[in-house]
Amino acid sequence: MVHKPSKAEKKIAYDAKLCRLLDEYGQILIVAADNVGSNQLQMIRKGLRGDSVVLMGKNTMMKRSVRLHSDSTGNKAFLNLIPLLVGNVGLIFTKGDLKEVREEVAKYKVGAPARVGLIAPIDVVVPPGNTGLDPSQTSFFQVLNIPTKINKGTVEIITPVELIRKGEKVGSSEAALLSKLLIRPFSYGLVVLSVYDNGSVFSPQVLDLTEDELVLKFAAGVSMVSSLALAIQYPAIAAVPHMFLNSYKNVLSIAIATQYSFPQADKVKEYLKDPSKFSVAVSPAAAAGVPAAAKKEEEKKEEPAEESDEDMGLSLFD
Repeated sequence: MVHKPSKAEKKIAYDAKLCRLLDEYGQILIVAADNVGSNQLQMIRKGLRGDSVVLMGKNTMMKRSVRLHSDSTGNKAFLNLIPLLVGNVGLIFTKGDLKEVREEVAKYKVGAPARVGLIAPIDVVVPPGNTGLDPSQTSFFQVLNIPTKINKGTVEIITPVELIRKGEKVGSSEAALLSKLLIRPFSYGLVVLSVYDNGSVFSPQVLDLTEDELVLKFAAGVSMVSSLALAIQYPAIAAVPHMFLNSYKNVLSIAIATQYSFPQADKVKEYLKDPSKFSVAVSPAAAAGVPAAAKKEEEKKEEPAEESDEDMGLSLFD
């Protein structure tokens, strides 16, 4: 007789598995699992097999296990997971590239019909064209104010119609019409809500940032820190070069206005005494090339003139 584990034994086994995964994996994707069936979840597990593990469970059990494991190990970073365990969510533990894992999960989406009372995740637009329905079905279109006409004994939609808007509940008339048109407007799968990476928690949109975008954002942050530090005269690392430069400018201004001088100021004073030193020096090669170029231009101009004289002479003799 096969022993059937009790609820207490299941909780102990689940707690041990979650704690083991927390110790083994430093990266976790928190995913929403609304409207995801068991078969679909099994396909996702097969697709991620190798470097990722999908773990589902009740939020209360997950929160309890995470809290106890954090206390036993002294790793308070695990507590950052607790606020994320809200709603119908699961955990994907991975050692692979986070962006690639998210893209792999997104592949396993399954089309679903518009059920009555369901909140629409996207806008639903019915395209124009022949529906294949007989004229007796026009009542569905009239109730929803969809313009139609009878063409070759079937109902034809004249213009595209926005039937359901994102965030609205699906009504019985909308659901019946979409069912008759064989339209499955929605698709469901695991959706990444947050990313946990060795104690840090961030939005999945961060995974879409390129290196160039990261550099620009980092530069903008450094610029803001530098501006703030300069404004309050606080010697932050980002502002120190600007502070040194401003100090040099101040000392240089004093040296120019007085008899005091120092090596870095001597050259500036020399330029101020003789402004001609500000002119751009011409290299010997460039200087030699200018007359040669000018001479060639003159020769080119002279050649057409000689040809015209000869032509005139020939015409005179003729």
